[in-house]
Order: sequence, then structure tokens, then C-alpha cells
Amino acid sequence: MAKKKRNRRTRSGANPFGGGAAGPPAAGGLGGGGMGGDLAARVRKMQGDMEKAQEELAEEIVTGSAGGGMVEVDMDGHQAVQALRIKPEVVDPEDVEMLEDMLMAAIGDASEKVKSLTEDRMGGFTDGLNIPGLGF
Repeated sequence: MAKKKRNRRTRSGANPFGGGAAGPPAAGGLGGGGMGGDLAARVRKMQGDMEKAQEELAEEIVTGSAGGGMVEVDMDGHQAVQALRIKPEVVDPEDVEMLEDMLMAAIGDASEKVKSLTEDRMGGFTDGLNIPGLGF
């Protein structure tokens, strides 16, 4: 009669995956030593780089315009409107709708420029990841 193999259990506190240090991973680490520590360091560096890029984006100002420059909107990299300029000759009390349309067009233009700037600056962080919803 053949002997039945028993499941081997690891000692309490030993790493069940072998190699590396025993016990749970250190705070913020991936445990197991070796490549996991390198990966954790790379992830932390990428997070820091992304935060820096986002801070730099906040400092960037783009200008959207409409009506051949009659209406201009300055927007920062977080899509907050920083300034609005309207040439006096475009203000017609009889045609407020035209001014409203130009304002919407200038805001849309600035918003598209911010989106493009964001893709340029942040796209490198997500190359090859194909994460849905990020829009990069």
C-alpha cells in the first residue's frame, strides 16, 4: 500500500512563497525581497513623478479663443478659468446670444488645449497599461 502524501505546512511566520524574508511584508513594501522591493521602489518613484507632473500642470496656462481673438479664456492645467478677456466691440446689447456663444467656444477651445497638454505630460506614465477611464 502506497503512502499518502501529506500537505506540508510552513512554520509559523515563514514565507509560504519561499525566498526573501519571513513574515508579512513591511509597511508599504511588497515583501519577499528581491524583485518585489525593486517594483515597490519603481511604483513609489512613478507616483512621485506623477504628482510632480500634476503640480506642474497646475502652473501651466493655456489660452482658448473665439471670434478671431475677440473673446479669450485663460485656463490652468486643472481646467480652472484664470482670466477672461472680451473686446469691447463684441459686446452688443442687442445680441447677447452671440457673446454667450463666443464665450462657450473659447472655454471649449481652452479645455481641449488643457486635455491635449495633460495627455502629453501624463500619457507617458500610463503607456502600455490601457487603464479604462483615465483618458490618456
